[in-house]
Amino acid sequence: MVTGASSGIGEATVRALRATGWDVAAVARRADRLAALESETGAVAFAADLTQATDVAALAAWLAESGPVHALVQVAGGARGTDRAEDGKSEDWQWMFDVNVLAAQRTVAALLPLLRRAAASDDHADLLFVTSTAAQDAYPGGAGYNAAKAGEAMLAHALRLELNGEPIRVVEVAPGMVYTPEFTLNRLGGDADAAAKVYAGVEKPLVAEDVADVIAYALNAPGHVNLDLITMRPVAQSAQHLLARGPLRVRE
Repeated sequence: MVTGASSGIGEATVRALRATGWDVAAVARRADRLAALESETGAVAFAADLTQATDVAALAAWLAESGPVHALVQVAGGARGTDRAEDGKSEDWQWMFDVNVLAAQRTVAALLPLLRRAAASDDHADLLFVTSTAAQDAYPGGAGYNAAKAGEAMLAHALRLELNGEPIRVVEVAPGMVYTPEFTLNRLGGDADAAAKVYAGVEKPLVAEDVADVIAYALNAPGHVNLDLITMRPVAQSAQHLLARGPLRVRE
């Protein structure tokens, strides 16, 4: 099951997993986009708002009747605003915690019984979280997103310890700069000019398909191999705060 499947990394992950032979349940809020993805890829769509307990319960019940669940890929999330901490809007912070942390915990709690059932009969099962390098390093104007993604990362780390002794892998993929215009537009309140400036001059930022390929690799690795944490960035981004703008070139 892939959450956040209607756009960006989630949509690319559905495609990558279908290409490597997985049956995929694609989950997101936007039913129209899911229907198009379902038609194109053969994934099975389920529209749900994972911040709502009733939707998560309905999703879990549907999956229980649909067949075994071998992997949960938690992509859904997002950012709002670039305010300094002192200027942060509490409603933006609340939204970021709801979609990045609480929705992930709620979904994991609902689906763990299904994952355990699959692992008991088929060697192993997987929990994979797409977090961010924002979970690892703070930056000015990012406190709310830093905190939310760090919270999601800690969920993954704690689960790995709590599930010790069970054949369930817990994987975290933490991308740096990814060219996903919808994510940036949403964060910047729909300001297209400001969104374009985020990527201006950056040679070959990551794209959603790069992250999806890594996710597919992690899930398709031998069952005894757990990739605890994969941090990935474009070559132009050496660290969270260090981004080269302009052509990459060898020093003479």
